[in-house]
Amino acid sequence: MTLTNDQHRIEKRIAAIQSEVSQLGPMRPGCLSRQYRNPKLKKGPYHQLSYTAQMKSRTEYIHPDLIPQIELELAEYRRYRELNQEWVELSIQWSRLKIKQWKQASRLCGKSA
Repeated sequence: MTLTNDQHRIEKRIAAIQSEVSQLGPMRPGCLSRQYRNPKLKKGPYHQLSYTAQMKSRTEYIHPDLIPQIELELAEYRRYRELNQEWVELSIQWSRLKIKQWKQASRLCGKSA
């Protein structure tokens, strides 16, 4: 069986995704938010990172100096998730094309016998 143009396109995109994933830096899941010790008066602000790991909800307090680094790690994780989702979707498309190709080839072989 030869690969179709769609299969070549999918394989090229998957290779590009794999390359991009390998270039990602430190990452972490979660959501960074600003909280207040006195919310009504908006006094005593602090930042906290909330996330789920190993099926447990966790919260960490983040020092203001570390916020830029945490934001970068959160952005890297979001990008990883986007790439991973696209990779899976492309893999499903590729598999469907291979199945379709196999069915067509088996029909042709069955008719010529």
